[in-house]
Amino acid sequence: MTDNTALWLSSKRADFTLRPAPFPIVQSGEIVIRTRAIAVNPMDRLVQTSGDLMTPYLHYPAILGSDVAGDVVAVGADVTRFKVGDRVVGFAASTDKTRNRAAEGAFQTYVVLLEHMTAAIPDALAFEDASALPLGISTAACALFQRDFLALNPPAKGAMATGKTVLVWGGSTSVGVNAVQLAVGAGYAVIATASPRNFDMLRRLGATALFDYRSPSVIADIRAVLRGKTVAGAVAIGAGSVRPCIDILGTCEGNRFIAMATPPASFDAVPAGRDHWRKLLVAMAGTVTGNITLSLRARSKKVTLKMIWGSTLINNEVGPMIFDTFLPEALADGRYVAASAAEVVGHGLAAIPAALERQRRGVSATKLVVTL
Repeated sequence: MTDNTALWLSSKRADFTLRPAPFPIVQSGEIVIRTRAIAVNPMDRLVQTSGDLMTPYLHYPAILGSDVAGDVVAVGADVTRFKVGDRVVGFAASTDKTRNRAAEGAFQTYVVLLEHMTAAIPDALAFEDASALPLGISTAACALFQRDFLALNPPAKGAMATGKTVLVWGGSTSVGVNAVQLAVGAGYAVIATASPRNFDMLRRLGATALFDYRSPSVIADIRAVLRGKTVAGAVAIGAGSVRPCIDILGTCEGNRFIAMATPPASFDAVPAGRDHWRKLLVAMAGTVTGNITLSLRARSKKVTLKMIWGSTLINNEVGPMIFDTFLPEALADGRYVAASAAEVVGHGLAAIPAALERQRRGVSATKLVVTL
């Protein structure tokens, strides 16, 4: 039996520990991959520090991590899309409420992936770059294509122009670069905000108009560009992103719907250990107060708000639409790129906690990656 090793979270708010893990047993609709690269996300550390609120259902000991790329080493009897040796990228679903299984966490040497949440990657795409994709593209796809969110047309090669515009506030984030590409690939014009240093990158991804989110005139400037256009909705990413989106969409024609990727209050300062509960309660109070304030403002402007949960596409048509139908071909022919620059910050599972801490301190247009 091949040895497996994992970075375990033994209980809520525990430290990560490196120790052996069972080699995964592949089941129906699944594959097992040998991990080559893992990208870290804010959600990974928030489950550790604030799992009481974020994932109260999670079974422990748990293995976290969503973003993984590697080689296929085993396939379920009914799997038809992959064979042993294929290079793939996939969304590791261990912390999704409907999966909740340590074998599906990315922070281990051998990972179970769902066939319909996995995409083949071309030889020219490095594992490190591919690993930046899964949670970002999943969250963006949930916002854009799920029926209870923006419900856009699906992305497709040669998609017809719809004549409608999507606003992406936070375009250079890992969710934002995917939202821009997916919306463009589905036939929508995209307006995005970012720091000016990231404008060229977003133009290459297809954004037609770009604005500095720190500009005092940004709301008026975007309103002016949208005047006479039909909006298909907005994706609000990052602290303070929702209120300006409300104020912009409140004057627009079309779908006044905002998919929210970020809560009103940050949980970054909540520690796993000492002072956990006091700071968690402060963050929770800020979230509740912020949600009420935003909801009242949205209602007054006839705008609808809804928070995204990045793994819900596992259980609806959007998951296979992205990972099966769209992404493999789009990556192969260059229509889609892993846009967040991958920065390798260590090798081996033991490097993940330091990567998460660095991620907490802040990065821009970058995904931090650990190789195995």
